[in-house]
Amino acid sequence: MSNIYLDYAAATPLDRRVMLAMRPYFSNNFYNPSGLSVESDAVRRDIESARETVARILGVKTSEIIFTAGCTEANNLAIRGVMEKYSRANVVISAIEHDSVLAPAGLYDNKQVPVGQDAVVDIDRLVSLIDDNTVLVSVILANNEVGSIQPLQKISQRLADIKKQRTASGNKLPLLFHTDAAQAGNCLSLQIDKLGVDLLSLNGGKIYGPKQSGVLFVRSSLSLRPLILGGLQESGLRAGTENPAGIVGFARALSIAQTGRVSEAQRLSGLTDLFIEQIRARLPKAIINGSLVNRLPGNVHLSIPGTDNERLIMELDLRGVIAAAGSACGALRDRPSHVLSAMSIGDDLIHSSLRFSMGRSTTAPKLKRVIELLVSLA
Repeated sequence: MSNIYLDYAAATPLDRRVMLAMRPYFSNNFYNPSGLSVESDAVRRDIESARETVARILGVKTSEIIFTAGCTEANNLAIRGVMEKYSRANVVISAIEHDSVLAPAGLYDNKQVPVGQDAVVDIDRLVSLIDDNTVLVSVILANNEVGSIQPLQKISQRLADIKKQRTASGNKLPLLFHTDAAQAGNCLSLQIDKLGVDLLSLNGGKIYGPKQSGVLFVRSSLSLRPLILGGLQESGLRAGTENPAGIVGFARALSIAQTGRVSEAQRLSGLTDLFIEQIRARLPKAIINGSLVNRLPGNVHLSIPGTDNERLIMELDLRGVIAAAGSACGALRDRPSHVLSAMSIGDDLIHSSLRFSMGRSTTAPKLKRVIELLVSLA
């Protein structure tokens, strides 16, 4: 049988329309965008057109869009770019961040905000962890493992209150808000004014665009310290010759995803409800992890007590079903998921957990086939 792919949270296939948009930059339009020739100028204008597309979708200025080689770089630039300017300050992050936020934050004085069993941040606890030396707060928009959607707008409102108090007290240290939105591009709005953030990271490889492509939105009032030195590309924040194919491909992928996000979210929500309903009916011992209300469409994370997730993943793979035990990055490390641990899920259930993440090729018949296999294997 052909593969049933249910690991879209790890990687998405390249959309054919994106591939066609990228193709010229591998051959005819290969010129260095920083060159002085007419041909180089044409490529440079294509990059700026892509920047305009991304800026329009986010509702920001073109000067606030920095192209990167993926979300990991964007997250590093956001966190290290801020913290290197304020080395004596601290950063507050959620306990369920992606490793590309946890690792750079770990280089500095940092505090982690706990989550409940629904994997949603405790806002009151977050506020309590902010002190006079906190310069940055980073909370993931949609978690990559259990799909929980965080209340960024409410957090932003609470941060605004703290900023007012700081101003009144004479504390001139900024309080900036960053979000990793890598998983959100296909189904959620990315309008910055609604999210209330100062920095936002995106990943082309999660929205049917090219891998190693991404964006960091940086509010124009901010000044970051660059990580890569050697040139003035990307407003001096990312030295090196630009990747026109990746940039144009990212912009095309984001445009396609955001144009269809409402209908795709509705479709995936229906499939998610169907899958969970079938799981509960056919595998009553299974436990659905994370919020059932504030959840990214297309994400089903569950534990099946008494099973071994690695065995189940391999058995499913042998039968043509590609799923995951959690984050693809976390799979490279021999340790329990920090996300599930933060949700107070015990090791036994962590080692019996599976993540099914849906996408454009997912259909109800395919999900029913997966249910049948799970029932026979669990």
